[in-house]
Parts: sequence; structure tokens; C-alpha cells
Amino acid sequence: MVQRILSSGLLALMLAASAEAANAETAPAWPDSFTSRVEALALLQSLNADLLSHESATLTLDRWCGLHKLAAPARITAEQVHGAQKSPTAEQRKLLGVSPTEPVRYRRVRLHCGDRVLSEADNWYVPARLTPEMNRVLDSTDTSFGRVVQPLHFQRHTLAAQLLWRPLPEGWEMGSPLPSPGKTLQIPADVLQHRAVLTLPDGTPFSEVIETYKSDIFAFPMPRR
Repeated sequence: MVQRILSSGLLALMLAASAEAANAETAPAWPDSFTSRVEALALLQSLNADLLSHESATLTLDRWCGLHKLAAPARITAEQVHGAQKSPTAEQRKLLGVSPTEPVRYRRVRLHCGDRVLSEADNWYVPARLTPEMNRVLDSTDTSFGRVVQPLHFQRHTLAAQLLWRPLPEGWEMGSPLPSPGKTLQIPADVLQHRAVLTLPDGTPFSEVIETYKSDIFAFPMPRR
């Protein structure tokens, strides 16, 4: 039995790695040039600004998916990572305004546009501040958190926004040395991260989320000029 469990786990890891490799091979390659780096930086900053100016990251990624024709239909779907567990820290409980014993649930999802993973989200939320139906959907389906709680008319307050990848080095516009060009632009797996708290219209916090945006946001051909 143990051998079968280990074998099935190893097979799952191999299949996931194969799928990731196949996905990388089919992603359009961007050339590594000054122009491509400027365009990548502009796109990254545009996505960052769009996320900062809207309440729902899911709906923002819906628009990104459609605008860049990453899939048809262009709609974000969520894949819940089952078995993932991260207990809230004392700081997070303070942020959410809950006692050390009040239940706080954790949920991790990957947001897909077709077969592309555009982001991974870690979410801690207070179930007592959601409706019973919302909790049921979150417990029993892969529906994204943003879609489920949309009827709450929540507000999003960004705590941190960080570029994890800089296509051009800081100070490039002042003459700082540029990276040596290669054949293709090497984009790391994680390119942008946001940390935010969601609140009810009366200001009561009910969720903290950490969203990590992935290289597949660039999975479309570089525009030809």
C-alpha cells in the first residue's frame, strides 16, 4: 500500500513537471532586446496599476486574459490546491480583528486562463463574516474567492505591491548598465506580488490575500512593430 501511494505521488509529480515543461515550450518566446525589455516593463507596470485600481484581481485577470487572447473563452478559472495548510500568524489575526481562538480558514488557488497559470493566491479569511452559502461554495468548489464574495461589495486595500522581476535595472533611464542581450528574454516564474486586505462596506476586514503573478501573463507573441 505504501509503495502504491509513493508511486502514485511520484507519478503525479512527474506529470505536473511534464505539463509545466510542455507549457513552457509552447509559450511564445520574446527576443531579448532593449525594446522587448521596455515593452515587458510597460506591460508589467500596466497590470500592476490595473490591479491596484480595481477591487477584484479575478475580474482584472479576466480582462487581461481577453485583451491578450490567452484563451478562448477568455475567463479566469480557479484550481484549489487541496491539502495546503498555513495557520494565520498573530499579526494576521490582529489585521483581521479576530481573537486567538476565532476560526480563520486558509485557501490556496491557482488562477488559470485556459491552460496558463496567471497567478497563485494564498487567502486567509474569517468564515463568520461570510454567508453560509459563500462558505459552502468555498468549501466544496474551486470557484475563485473574488467571485464568491463579490455580492458583499467588498473593498480592497493594498498593503504591499512588489515587482519580483525588473526587465530593466533600476536607473536604466540614467545610463545604468543594461543586461547583456541573449537569444530569448528569460522571464522568471514569479514576476509580481500583491498583499491586500478585503473589507466589508462598513470597514470590517474579512480576508487577507497574497497574490503572486506568474510569467504566463506574458504568454502571447511580442507585438511586431
